[in-house]
Amino acid sequence: MSTKASIASGDNFHLYNEELLSAEPRSVFLALEKPASYEVSKETFKEQIIERLTVEIPSEVLDEIAIKWIKYRKLQGAVGGPVGLEWGSPDCPYD
Repeated sequence: MSTKASIASGDNFHLYNEELLSAEPRSVFLALEKPASYEVSKETFKEQIIERLTVEIPSEVLDEIAIKWIKYRKLQGAVGGPVGLEWGSPDCPYD
């Protein structure tokens, strides 16, 4: 049995993983509602099938997703941000 564990959400998006009772989540899912544009394509090149999904995401939405993802994964140190209880870290008691 699995359940959706929300990482970030907004009016038109939801970033989540599916948590299984006995396993660490390995994938993340991004659900978008009413994207401005999207394209699904499939082509064959040198006998290999290439599948592609292209979705237009407003910059502000991607900024929000990126910041929440960095905090969720505790990657601030990788991007030069706070790594302890400093302002902006996920461990900081203040938002």
